[in-house]
Amino acid sequence: MEGSLQTSIHMCHENGQWMSQLPEKLWDIPLYNLALPGSHDTMTYCLDKNSAVSGNECKLVKFLSKCIPCIVHPVIMKWSTTQVLTVTEQLEAGVRYLDFRIARKPNDPSMNLYFVHMVYTTVTVEDILWEVLRWLETHPQEIVILACRNFDGLTKKLHCRLIAWINEIFQCKLCPRNVVPTLRTMWQHGHQVIVSYEEDVEVEEHCELWPAIPYWWGNKTATRSLIRFLEYMKRMGRPEKFFVAGINLTENLRYILQHPFGSLKKMTLQSLPCLKIWIKQQYPGPQKECINIIAGDFIGNDDFVKDVIELNTKINPSLPCQRKGAGTSSI
Repeated sequence: MEGSLQTSIHMCHENGQWMSQLPEKLWDIPLYNLALPGSHDTMTYCLDKNSAVSGNECKLVKFLSKCIPCIVHPVIMKWSTTQVLTVTEQLEAGVRYLDFRIARKPNDPSMNLYFVHMVYTTVTVEDILWEVLRWLETHPQEIVILACRNFDGLTKKLHCRLIAWINEIFQCKLCPRNVVPTLRTMWQHGHQVIVSYEEDVEVEEHCELWPAIPYWWGNKTATRSLIRFLEYMKRMGRPEKFFVAGINLTENLRYILQHPFGSLKKMTLQSLPCLKIWIKQQYPGPQKECINIIAGDFIGNDDFVKDVIELNTKINPSLPCQRKGAGTSSI
Protein backbone atom coordinates (compact mmCIF):
# COMPACT_ATOMS: atom_id res chain seq x y z
CA MET A 1 0.00 0.00 0.00
CA GLU A 2 2.85 2.39 0.81
CA GLY A 3 4.35 1.64 -2.60
CA SER A 4 1.13 2.56 -4.37
CA LEU A 5 0.99 5.78 -2.39
CA GLN A 6 4.46 6.77 -3.56
CA THR A 7 3.50 5.99 -7.18
CA SER A 8 0.37 8.12 -6.90
CA ILE A 9 2.34 11.02 -5.44
CA HIS A 10 4.84 10.82 -8.28
CA MET A 11 2.15 10.61 -10.94
CA CYS A 12 0.02 13.50 -9.64
CA HIS A 13 2.77 16.13 -10.06
CA GLU A 14 1.50 16.56 -13.63
CA ASN A 15 -1.51 18.38 -12.15
CA GLY A 16 0.48 21.37 -10.88
CA GLN A 17 -0.71 23.60 -13.75
CA TRP A 18 -4.08 22.03 -14.48
CA MET A 19 -6.16 25.22 -14.33
CA SER A 20 -3.99 26.95 -16.92
CA GLN A 21 -4.50 23.94 -19.20
CA LEU A 22 -8.31 23.94 -19.17
CA PRO A 23 -9.91 24.60 -22.58
CA GLU A 24 -11.00 28.15 -23.35
CA LYS A 25 -14.66 27.15 -23.34
CA LEU A 26 -14.38 26.85 -19.52
CA TRP A 27 -12.66 30.18 -18.88
CA ASP A 28 -15.94 32.10 -18.41
CA ILE A 29 -17.60 29.58 -16.08
CA PRO A 30 -17.57 30.60 -12.37
CA LEU A 31 -15.24 28.47 -10.29
CA TYR A 32 -18.21 27.37 -8.19
CA ASN A 33 -19.55 25.58 -11.28
CA LEU A 34 -16.30 23.72 -11.99
CA ALA A 35 -15.02 20.57 -10.28
CA LEU A 36 -12.20 21.42 -7.86
CA PRO A 37 -10.14 18.94 -5.78
CA GLY A 38 -9.68 19.78 -2.12
CA SER A 39 -7.96 18.39 0.95
CA HIS A 40 -9.81 17.85 4.22
CA ASP A 41 -7.92 19.08 7.30
CA THR A 42 -5.06 20.16 5.07
CA MET A 43 -2.43 20.75 7.75
CA THR A 44 -2.52 17.51 9.73
CA TYR A 45 0.69 16.27 8.10
CA CYS A 46 2.61 18.35 10.63
CA LEU A 47 0.74 17.74 13.90
CA ASP A 48 2.96 18.13 16.94
CA LYS A 49 3.19 14.78 18.74
CA ASN A 50 4.24 16.66 21.90
CA SER A 51 1.33 19.08 21.74
CA ALA A 52 -1.36 19.28 24.36
CA VAL A 53 -4.82 18.20 23.27
CA SER A 54 -6.77 21.16 21.92
CA GLY A 55 -9.11 23.02 24.20
CA ASN A 56 -12.04 22.04 21.99
CA GLU A 57 -11.82 18.32 22.76
CA CYS A 58 -13.96 16.62 25.39
CA LYS A 59 -12.86 16.61 29.03
CA LEU A 60 -12.35 12.83 29.05
CA VAL A 61 -9.84 12.94 26.18
CA LYS A 62 -7.95 15.80 27.81
CA PHE A 63 -7.93 14.00 31.18
CA LEU A 64 -6.67 10.71 29.70
CA SER A 65 -4.07 12.56 27.67
CA LYS A 66 -2.65 14.04 30.85
CA CYS A 67 -2.82 10.82 32.87
CA ILE A 68 -1.53 8.31 30.32
CA PRO A 69 0.02 10.34 27.49
CA CYS A 70 2.24 7.46 26.32
CA ILE A 71 -0.92 5.51 25.39
CA VAL A 72 -3.35 8.25 24.41
CA HIS A 73 -1.08 10.44 22.28
CA PRO A 74 -0.12 7.75 19.73
CA VAL A 75 -3.81 6.88 19.35
CA ILE A 76 -4.68 10.55 18.81
CA MET A 77 -1.98 10.90 16.17
CA LYS A 78 -3.20 7.80 14.29
CA TRP A 79 -6.76 9.07 14.12
CA SER A 80 -6.19 12.80 13.62
CA THR A 81 -3.65 12.70 10.76
CA THR A 82 -5.57 13.10 7.49
CA GLN A 83 -2.79 14.12 5.10
CA VAL A 84 0.85 13.14 4.51
CA LEU A 85 1.74 15.60 1.73
CA THR A 86 2.93 19.09 2.65
CA VAL A 87 0.85 22.07 1.56
CA THR A 88 3.21 22.71 -1.36
CA GLU A 89 3.02 19.06 -2.41
CA GLN A 90 -0.77 19.16 -2.21
CA LEU A 91 -0.88 22.24 -4.44
CA GLU A 92 1.56 20.66 -6.87
CA ALA A 93 -0.64 17.54 -6.87
CA GLY A 94 -3.57 19.69 -8.07
CA VAL A 95 -5.46 20.49 -4.85
CA ARG A 96 -7.14 23.90 -5.10
CA TYR A 97 -9.16 24.01 -1.87
CA LEU A 98 -7.21 24.08 1.40
CA ASP A 99 -9.07 23.41 4.66
CA PHE A 100 -7.36 25.54 7.32
CA ARG A 101 -8.56 24.87 10.91
CA ILE A 102 -6.99 27.79 12.79
CA ALA A 103 -6.46 28.11 16.54
CA ARG A 104 -4.53 29.82 19.27
CA LYS A 105 -2.75 27.60 21.76
CA PRO A 106 -4.10 28.06 25.31
CA ASN A 107 -1.81 30.04 27.59
CA ASP A 108 0.49 30.94 24.71
CA PRO A 109 1.93 34.41 25.44
CA SER A 110 2.86 34.95 21.79
CA MET A 111 0.54 36.15 19.03
CA ASN A 112 1.27 33.06 16.95
CA LEU A 113 -1.58 31.10 15.42
CA TYR A 114 -1.47 27.40 14.57
CA PHE A 115 -3.60 24.79 12.85
CA VAL A 116 -5.47 22.21 14.88
CA HIS A 117 -7.08 18.79 14.63
CA MET A 118 -7.28 17.38 18.16
CA VAL A 119 -3.68 18.58 18.65
CA TYR A 120 -1.81 21.59 17.31
CA THR A 121 0.63 21.76 14.42
CA THR A 122 4.35 22.45 14.57
CA VAL A 123 4.08 25.23 11.96
CA THR A 124 2.40 28.60 12.29
CA VAL A 125 -0.37 29.99 10.11
CA GLU A 126 1.79 32.90 8.99
CA ASP A 127 4.55 30.58 7.74
CA ILE A 128 2.08 28.51 5.72
CA LEU A 129 0.49 31.58 4.13
CA TRP A 130 3.96 32.63 2.92
CA GLU A 131 4.52 29.10 1.61
CA VAL A 132 1.29 29.26 -0.39
CA LEU A 133 2.35 32.64 -1.82
CA ARG A 134 5.72 31.28 -2.93
CA TRP A 135 3.96 28.47 -4.78
CA LEU A 136 1.49 30.86 -6.43
CA GLU A 137 4.31 33.09 -7.67
CA THR A 138 5.64 30.19 -9.72
CA HIS A 139 2.15 29.17 -10.91
CA PRO A 140 0.62 32.50 -12.03
CA GLN A 141 -2.52 31.01 -13.62
CA GLU A 142 -3.49 28.70 -10.76
CA ILE A 143 -6.16 29.75 -8.26
CA VAL A 144 -6.41 28.56 -4.68
CA ILE A 145 -9.29 28.71 -2.20
CA LEU A 146 -8.22 29.08 1.43
CA ALA A 147 -11.04 28.07 3.78
CA CYS A 148 -10.22 29.62 7.17
CA ARG A 149 -12.31 27.87 9.80
CA ASN A 150 -12.84 26.99 13.47
CA PHE A 151 -10.82 29.84 15.06
CA ASP A 152 -10.49 28.14 18.46
CA GLY A 153 -9.38 30.71 21.03
CA LEU A 154 -9.21 33.65 18.63
CA THR A 155 -10.12 37.06 20.04
CA LYS A 156 -11.11 40.09 17.98
CA LYS A 157 -7.49 41.23 18.19
CA LEU A 158 -6.22 37.92 16.82
CA HIS A 159 -8.78 37.98 14.00
CA CYS A 160 -7.50 41.43 13.05
CA ARG A 161 -3.94 40.12 13.11
CA LEU A 162 -4.80 37.12 10.93
CA ILE A 163 -6.64 39.25 8.38
CA ALA A 164 -3.72 41.70 8.34
CA TRP A 165 -1.37 38.79 7.52
CA ILE A 166 -3.68 37.65 4.72
CA ASN A 167 -3.71 41.14 3.19
CA GLU A 168 0.00 41.75 3.65
CA ILE A 169 1.01 38.42 2.15
CA PHE A 170 -1.38 38.09 -0.80
CA GLN A 171 -2.12 41.77 -1.52
CA CYS A 172 -3.54 42.18 -5.04
CA LYS A 173 -3.74 38.41 -5.52
CA LEU A 174 -6.83 38.43 -3.27
CA CYS A 175 -10.10 38.21 -5.19
CA PRO A 176 -12.83 40.42 -3.65
CA ARG A 177 -16.19 38.78 -3.14
CA ASN A 178 -18.05 41.14 -5.50
CA VAL A 179 -16.22 39.54 -8.44
CA VAL A 180 -17.71 36.63 -10.37
CA PRO A 181 -14.68 34.32 -10.12
CA THR A 182 -14.14 32.95 -13.60
CA LEU A 183 -10.69 31.97 -14.80
CA ARG A 184 -10.66 34.70 -17.44
CA THR A 185 -11.66 37.45 -15.00
CA MET A 186 -9.21 36.35 -12.32
CA TRP A 187 -6.34 36.04 -14.79
CA GLN A 188 -7.08 39.51 -16.20
CA HIS A 189 -6.93 41.08 -12.73
CA GLY A 190 -4.06 38.99 -11.34
CA HIS A 191 -6.30 37.40 -8.68
CA GLN A 192 -5.16 33.98 -7.46
CA VAL A 193 -6.57 33.62 -3.94
CA ILE A 194 -10.12 33.33 -2.63
CA VAL A 195 -10.27 33.43 1.17
CA SER A 196 -13.44 32.15 2.81
CA TYR A 197 -13.71 33.13 6.46
CA GLU A 198 -15.95 31.41 9.00
CA GLU A 199 -16.67 34.55 11.02
CA ASP A 200 -19.56 36.64 9.70
CA VAL A 201 -18.64 39.85 11.52
CA GLU A 202 -15.19 39.92 9.93
CA VAL A 203 -16.57 39.10 6.47
CA GLU A 204 -18.94 42.08 6.68
CA GLU A 205 -16.01 44.39 7.47
CA HIS A 206 -13.63 43.12 4.78
CA CYS A 207 -14.57 42.95 1.08
CA GLU A 208 -11.58 40.67 0.39
CA LEU A 209 -13.11 37.91 2.56
CA TRP A 210 -15.74 35.51 1.23
CA PRO A 211 -18.44 33.92 3.41
CA ALA A 212 -17.85 30.49 4.91
CA ILE A 213 -18.08 27.74 2.30
CA PRO A 214 -20.64 25.03 3.22
CA TYR A 215 -19.03 21.62 3.82
CA TRP A 216 -21.12 18.49 3.42
CA TRP A 217 -19.73 16.43 6.30
CA GLY A 218 -21.33 13.01 6.58
CA ASN A 219 -19.84 12.05 9.98
CA LYS A 220 -19.93 8.38 8.88
CA THR A 221 -17.67 5.41 9.58
CA ALA A 222 -18.96 3.37 6.61
CA THR A 223 -18.36 4.22 2.96
CA ARG A 224 -21.83 3.34 1.70
CA SER A 225 -23.45 5.38 4.47
CA LEU A 226 -21.30 8.34 3.45
CA ILE A 227 -22.32 7.96 -0.20
CA ARG A 228 -26.01 7.79 0.79
CA PHE A 229 -25.55 11.01 2.76
CA LEU A 230 -23.89 12.78 -0.19
CA GLU A 231 -26.65 11.61 -2.54
CA TYR A 232 -29.27 12.90 -0.09
CA MET A 233 -27.53 16.30 0.01
CA LYS A 234 -27.49 16.41 -3.78
CA ARG A 235 -31.21 15.70 -3.93
CA MET A 236 -31.78 18.58 -1.52
CA GLY A 237 -29.96 20.83 -3.98
CA ARG A 238 -26.51 22.37 -4.14
CA PRO A 239 -25.81 25.88 -2.78
CA GLU A 240 -25.70 28.68 -5.33
CA LYS A 241 -21.97 29.34 -4.96
CA PHE A 242 -18.97 27.44 -3.54
CA PHE A 243 -19.58 24.28 -1.54
CA VAL A 244 -17.66 21.15 -0.58
CA ALA A 245 -18.72 17.51 -0.79
CA GLY A 246 -16.54 15.82 1.82
CA ILE A 247 -15.64 12.22 0.97
CA ASN A 248 -13.81 11.84 4.30
CA LEU A 249 -14.91 9.15 6.72
CA THR A 250 -15.04 10.00 10.42
CA GLU A 251 -14.12 7.68 13.27
CA ASN A 252 -15.87 7.61 16.63
CA LEU A 253 -14.89 6.07 19.96
CA ARG A 254 -16.76 2.84 19.26
CA TYR A 255 -15.01 2.43 15.90
CA ILE A 256 -11.58 3.06 17.45
CA LEU A 257 -12.19 0.49 20.19
CA GLN A 258 -13.33 -2.06 17.59
CA HIS A 259 -10.18 -1.41 15.52
CA PRO A 260 -7.34 -1.24 18.07
CA PHE A 261 -4.70 -1.63 15.35
CA GLY A 262 -6.47 0.65 12.90
CA SER A 263 -5.86 4.24 11.86
CA LEU A 264 -7.61 6.91 9.84
CA LYS A 265 -5.25 6.12 6.97
CA LYS A 266 -6.29 2.45 6.89
CA MET A 267 -9.94 3.46 7.18
CA THR A 268 -9.54 5.86 4.24
CA LEU A 269 -7.62 3.51 1.96
CA GLN A 270 -10.29 0.82 2.35
CA SER A 271 -12.97 3.29 1.24
CA LEU A 272 -11.24 4.55 -1.90
CA PRO A 273 -12.48 2.00 -4.48
CA CYS A 274 -16.16 2.77 -3.77
CA LEU A 275 -15.53 6.51 -3.51
CA LYS A 276 -13.63 6.48 -6.81
CA ILE A 277 -16.72 5.07 -8.54
CA TRP A 278 -18.91 7.73 -6.93
CA ILE A 279 -16.56 10.55 -7.95
CA LYS A 280 -16.47 9.43 -11.57
CA GLN A 281 -20.29 9.52 -11.69
CA GLN A 282 -20.47 13.20 -10.73
CA TYR A 283 -21.08 16.25 -12.91
CA PRO A 284 -19.97 19.82 -12.17
CA GLY A 285 -22.32 22.69 -12.98
CA PRO A 286 -25.01 24.99 -11.58
CA GLN A 287 -27.89 22.52 -11.61
CA LYS A 288 -29.43 21.04 -8.48
CA GLU A 289 -27.51 17.74 -8.29
CA CYS A 290 -24.18 18.97 -9.63
CA ILE A 291 -21.02 19.15 -7.52
CA ASN A 292 -18.27 21.74 -7.03
CA ILE A 293 -15.40 21.06 -4.60
CA ILE A 294 -14.73 17.47 -3.57
CA ALA A 295 -12.41 17.19 -0.57
CA GLY A 296 -10.81 14.05 0.82
CA ASP A 297 -8.18 12.64 3.14
CA PHE A 298 -4.74 11.40 1.98
CA ILE A 299 -5.18 13.11 -1.36
CA GLY A 300 -2.08 11.49 -2.91
CA ASN A 301 -3.86 8.14 -3.16
CA ASP A 302 -5.75 6.39 -5.94
CA ASP A 303 -5.84 9.20 -8.55
CA PHE A 304 -8.33 11.17 -6.43
CA VAL A 305 -7.16 14.57 -7.69
CA LYS A 306 -6.99 13.48 -11.34
CA ASP A 307 -10.48 11.97 -11.16
CA VAL A 308 -11.96 15.22 -9.83
CA ILE A 309 -10.16 17.38 -12.40
CA GLU A 310 -11.35 15.12 -15.24
CA LEU A 311 -14.99 15.78 -14.29
CA ASN A 312 -14.54 19.17 -15.98
CA THR A 313 -14.33 17.40 -19.35
CA LYS A 314 -18.06 16.67 -18.98
CA ILE A 315 -18.92 20.37 -19.03
CA ASN A 316 -20.50 21.78 -22.16
CA PRO A 317 -21.32 25.46 -21.52
CA SER A 318 -24.20 25.32 -24.02
CA LEU A 319 -25.90 22.36 -22.28
CA PRO A 320 -27.41 21.90 -18.79
CA CYS A 321 -25.77 19.63 -16.24
CA GLN A 322 -26.41 16.02 -17.22
CA ARG A 323 -27.60 13.64 -14.56
CA LYS A 324 -26.35 10.12 -15.19
CA GLY A 325 -25.67 7.34 -12.76
CA ALA A 326 -25.95 9.61 -9.76
CA GLY A 327 -27.43 6.96 -7.52
CA THR A 328 -25.71 4.38 -5.34
CA SER A 329 -27.16 1.24 -6.85
CA SER A 330 -23.95 0.37 -8.68
CA ILE A 331 -21.68 1.06 -5.71
